[in-house]
Amino acid sequence: MDKVMSNKKMIALYVLPALALVLALIYVPIVLTGYYGLMKWDGIGAMEFIGLDNYSRLVQDSAFWQSAYHAFLLAAFSALSLIAYLAIALVLSGEIKGANLLRKIYLIPMLLSSVAIAQLWLKIYHPTNGVINSLLASLGFTGTIEWLADTKIVLLAIFIPIIWQYAGFYILIYYAALKNIPTSLVEAARIDGANPLQIAFRVKIPLILSVTKVTIVLAIVGSLKYFDLIYVMTDGGPNGASEVMASYMYHQAFRSFDFGYGSAIGFFLLLICLVVTWLIRKLTDSEEIQYS
Repeated sequence: MDKVMSNKKMIALYVLPALALVLALIYVPIVLTGYYGLMKWDGIGAMEFIGLDNYSRLVQDSAFWQSAYHAFLLAAFSALSLIAYLAIALVLSGEIKGANLLRKIYLIPMLLSSVAIAQLWLKIYHPTNGVINSLLASLGFTGTIEWLADTKIVLLAIFIPIIWQYAGFYILIYYAALKNIPTSLVEAARIDGANPLQIAFRVKIPLILSVTKVTIVLAIVGSLKYFDLIYVMTDGGPNGASEVMASYMYHQAFRSFDFGYGSAIGFFLLLICLVVTWLIRKLTDSEEIQYS
């Protein structure tokens, strides 16, 4: 093994296939997206170079900024939901009955496709036969709530299934991190007289700070580029009330056949995600607690 690792040609031979895949599947598409954003193109005919006109149009496009506002709202909603996920993980990591069963139940949404989840929640939100409206009617509520047709509440109605969809994913991450904490540290805190809340906030949470940073980045950046469930449930409607940046990009490229402008939106979305990731890392930059 040492002989192989000291051979630079052999190292290059092993690295080359993975490097080629990364270049072909990640970096080349990014470069092409930025290039197409400089063009006026319908996706079929000849491309016409127009420079930064698409990006200038994007900056002045109120519909795009509305979709960006919705995406950042979803990002904030997702970031706040991490608190609930962490609380559930803290409970599950303790010695409670049924923790294994509950952990499996929380993972069920992860096993379903986004399309299946969207169809399920479309039935739940149905104005006449939906579970929610039927429950409200049984409690004496006489009105009919159009959950996905009311511009005032459609965003909240969309955010709830998205948060539900990824609950198991984040709970599992937090649970694994908490279980990796040495029990001796927890026992030492308990012997010193710390109660469960003090153990959680002064021992467990500080020790999984690095994992928490990762989940914040995943939740916020993932929300900024979210697309599939919104596309199936509302397609950005009604009247753009649930439009996000990714769905707006799709509509411009594949509905309006303006691939140049759609590419500009996609490239700008990438830049936003990179900047947000950098900001999160800077804001959460602190010395990590090491334990063995």
